[in-house]
Amino acid sequence: MHELDDSTVHYEWNNGIAPRLEIEPGDTVAFRTRDAADGYYSRRSTHADVIGRGPFRGHPLTGPVRVKGARPGDVLVVEVLDMRPGADFGWTAIRPGRGLLPEADFGKPFLQIWDLSDGTHARMDKRVAVPIEAFPGVMGTALDEAGGHSTMPPRKNGGNMDIKQLTKGSTLYLPVWVDGALFSVGDGHGAQGDGEVCVTAVEMRAQVTLRFGLQPGRRLPEPQLRTTRPLATGTNTAPWYATTAHGPDLFAAAQQAVRHMIDHLATERGFSREEAYIICSVAADLKISEIVDAPNWIVSAFMPDSIFV
Repeated sequence: MHELDDSTVHYEWNNGIAPRLEIEPGDTVAFRTRDAADGYYSRRSTHADVIGRGPFRGHPLTGPVRVKGARPGDVLVVEVLDMRPGADFGWTAIRPGRGLLPEADFGKPFLQIWDLSDGTHARMDKRVAVPIEAFPGVMGTALDEAGGHSTMPPRKNGGNMDIKQLTKGSTLYLPVWVDGALFSVGDGHGAQGDGEVCVTAVEMRAQVTLRFGLQPGRRLPEPQLRTTRPLATGTNTAPWYATTAHGPDLFAAAQQAVRHMIDHLATERGFSREEAYIICSVAADLKISEIVDAPNWIVSAFMPDSIFV
């Protein structure tokens, strides 16, 4: 058992960054991670702070961890043993020009601070309580290309995949591209909808406990994962409401399905459009419902009724 704090982080994928820790296959590491804004927000932060934060520098990642014996062509097995908030609050932000919907839809910054103090739900206010189903938004190995590479897009090494199913009990299989694998983790999420449509989930500091294994010579081209329980157990407890959109472009259809859900939440539940977009990002699951009947495909946005108090 090892521990790695968040006193030192890095903000890019770069195989030249020296490892902070070396472990054997089979070892367990308890990581502390910073939130995606590197500790910028507090409980007292306001909408104005969203723009005041400045440009995105990169996700602050804890690591790298060198795994003895890992070689290119192997697969690093990462078991998520535990994941919990590292602070009593989280945040979700709308930043104009970022996310699924363009600045024409949301031209002003908006910040939602979530109360995580009971450890079970992210609470917006007395109207919304989203079950905490925590997972690391970023887990990855170092790339086999020299120099620095942005943490923003997902890549063949994993990285910023934002797969909400990578909760406690799941296993991630990561391709190894360099000797030692050089694994890093960060971007803790307390809750997220499939799609993370406003570009932020319930962002939070986190405590993440991972166990590492090695599968020599498996040669995966991209990450894969396994779960040990049904998906979305925190919200699959009550009815859902879904909006749909059709068209020949999946991205445009996803945008329209979310717009329809925002309209529904504003009209039927009385949320502001900004609040509705935030709720979509942390709780609505986008699904490709049909992609075989040309020229139009169907994207659905599913919202769980259980999050509304």
